[in-house]
Amino acid sequence: MSDAETAPVGMRCGSAEDKERSSVGQVDVLTPRDVPLGGPRAMTVRRTLPQRARTLIGAWCFADHYGPDDVARTGGMDVAPHPHTGLQTVSWLFSGEIEHRDSIGSHAYVRPGELNLMTGGHGISHSETSTARTTVLHGVQLWVALPERHRHTARDFQHHVPAPVRIDGAEIRVFLGSLAGDVSPVRTFTPLLGAEVVLEPRASLALPVDADFEHGLLVDRGDVRLTETLLRPAELGYVHPGVSTLTLHNESDEPARTILLGGPPFEEEIVMWWNFIGRSHEDIVRAREEWESASDRFGAVEGYPGDRLPAPVLPNATIAPRRNPPRR
Repeated sequence: MSDAETAPVGMRCGSAEDKERSSVGQVDVLTPRDVPLGGPRAMTVRRTLPQRARTLIGAWCFADHYGPDDVARTGGMDVAPHPHTGLQTVSWLFSGEIEHRDSIGSHAYVRPGELNLMTGGHGISHSETSTARTTVLHGVQLWVALPERHRHTARDFQHHVPAPVRIDGAEIRVFLGSLAGDVSPVRTFTPLLGAEVVLEPRASLALPVDADFEHGLLVDRGDVRLTETLLRPAELGYVHPGVSTLTLHNESDEPARTILLGGPPFEEEIVMWWNFIGRSHEDIVRAREEWESASDRFGAVEGYPGDRLPAPVLPNATIAPRRNPPRR
């Protein structure tokens, strides 16, 4: 997925457009902002990461939540070939289907309950298009920042279908890391947790988690109480490190669906702009120049019926590094 915000996050620190967070005990509530995707058809997504209150949760640095989107009315998703550096992309759907093509030669589909993870590293390009079989498109697109020692790693693509784990009125699909006795085989470059957790109506769940991790719970459907804090759809609850059990309660009379993210605090500063993650303004300038010149750095996407996305104009200022606020 392409980040099409006209004001790059690195330049928006302190902007009134960012939503404020509210802190209640151990849980900070992050609310999303609406962002249109680029490409021939603009599709609006709800973005909870990054924002002024928090840049990362572990190495998770970007969270877009979209749908349910009536494709017949909106046209669905059509994101032309675009580049990435310094990150991994994680695609997870609740409904619909997306066709993925990349410059490794991968031609794959994103379907509900199936993980597609793409490693950008030094440089990759890909396209994403909802298929003709899709009637309602609904899911999340997530990015993971690569640590300095791995941020120029080779392009890669992985696919995994996690089996559901059923415990205490919940169904869990672990797509990255380990939870509830299940372990994902997907390779990452920092310890991570990524899982879909669906709670039955009025169900409560106590989940043992790694106390060295910070965690984020993104609510897709239903009202969910995380510890003592109520989270409503599209909100993300952040839990600081030091917590060994997360308590979730579905306050709804219908099933509640959430995405649980986690990882140890990512201590490195990063520079994020458009679809690039680097460590300096110069990293971003170089990546943009090489994309615009059709450098071999990003390769070519075969089979997409259209032109690739041009890079936006760089801001007339130095893009500042970002990191999380100091830990309490």
